[in-house]
Amino acid sequence: MKFLDQAKIYIKAGNGGSGSSSFRREKYIEFGGPDGGDGGDGGSIILESERNLNTLIDYRFRQHFKAEAGKSGSKKNKTGGNGKDLILKVPVGTQIYEEDNNTLIYDFTKNNEKFLVANGGKGGLGNTRFKSSTNRAPRKKTSGRKGEEFWVWLQLKVIADVGIIGLPNAGKSSFLSKCTRAKPKIANYPFTTINPNLGVLNIHHKEIVLADIPGLIEGSHKGIGLGDKFLRHIERCKTLIHLIDISEKDILGNYEKIRNELSKYDKKILKKKEIVIFNKLDLVNMNSISDKLKDFKNKFKKNYEIISLISNKNFEKIKKIIYKKCT
Repeated sequence: MKFLDQAKIYIKAGNGGSGSSSFRREKYIEFGGPDGGDGGDGGSIILESERNLNTLIDYRFRQHFKAEAGKSGSKKNKTGGNGKDLILKVPVGTQIYEEDNNTLIYDFTKNNEKFLVANGGKGGLGNTRFKSSTNRAPRKKTSGRKGEEFWVWLQLKVIADVGIIGLPNAGKSSFLSKCTRAKPKIANYPFTTINPNLGVLNIHHKEIVLADIPGLIEGSHKGIGLGDKFLRHIERCKTLIHLIDISEKDILGNYEKIRNELSKYDKKILKKKEIVIFNKLDLVNMNSISDKLKDFKNKFKKNYEIISLISNKNFEKIKKIIYKKCT
């Protein structure tokens, strides 16, 4: 399934039904009178969050959504039926924005949340409503009101326990596939991942959701590389795993580049729990990089782990660390 994290849709709530202008004409009843019923209310449009969804792909090819209109009133004071509400399902983490794509309307953070985004129109009044002591036979009726209609943007921010970040080709997709049953695209070239991938790590009877965030580079917050559209997915992650290719020459600089990009996007992200992992141990001699690792610890005052996804060295230890960070 293709991952889609943004969609623009047009929503139209149902119009109210018209009131009826009718008079009683019954045998053996000498005096009739108005008996036109009211129109029914139009259906509203409601968005509901669903945790089993993880993409907005349903809104890629269909952009217009319309709720049912209310039925018109009829004789014998019969009120028209109300139009059915239209319920649109969206993933947990979806935000609704106005057409300017800047003004937030609502933010879904829990499962089965409901938000009425467009109200249906009220039904019109039948002529019975206008009967009075001075007007015994009113012919006046009113039409139903129009339902609300407008464009909105849907934006999805992935909600995951752990976000996997790092420069392109650091091994994020491989890490996700080792931890979970996810099958992300894996290849030996940068920007293999162009959409976030989700997977679930089952450990000690606990499910931990991991998100592989597409590779960031210096200048991502300005739109360079894959741009900043994936930075928003990091906001919702409780813990970050920062993967670094230990075979690179400047491992300190590579770590700093990503941290700077996160800081320029939102400094709050730097306060999240972080697990620093140096990957591709099988490509280097530990004696040759021991000084670099010492410099890293002295400069950033952070603990780190070293793994090899090829040989699975230290991988079980990493799973336990993830579990402790998320409990």
